[in-house]
Amino acid sequence: MAMTTRSSAGAEPEAMVDINTTPLIDVMLVLLIMLIITIPIQTHAVKLDMPNGTPPAVAKAPVVVQIDVAADGAVRWNGEIVADRMALERRMREVATQADQPELHLRADRLASYRDVAAVMAAAEREGAKRIGLVGNEQYAQ
Repeated sequence: MAMTTRSSAGAEPEAMVDINTTPLIDVMLVLLIMLIITIPIQTHAVKLDMPNGTPPAVAKAPVVVQIDVAADGAVRWNGEIVADRMALERRMREVATQADQPELHLRADRLASYRDVAAVMAAAEREGAKRIGLVGNEQYAQ
């Protein structure tokens, strides 16, 4: 803001050096409105196909088969050592042929080879076992 002073009677009047900010504000408001209009509206929605009503009551707890893979590559089926990959695949085939497949809980030792764990998962997939889950992952949190 500039301050105007009165000049003496014989001197020339001083020029006013105020900046007119009204056009600047008008331009900024127009740019702001243009920006708001041109930004696409982003919707953060995830489409889910949720069931309606209440879920049916579970009559019995599902059968669980615990598969452990040790650090040396040994595979245990509910605590019993599986002799080789063919025996593992035979057991997977038995599980896959059941009408109500049991849940396969795969627990790998922290020092177990990825190859051994992947071989068990591949055998389950190859033989058609659908209900497999990895358990005991809290050991890898550290």
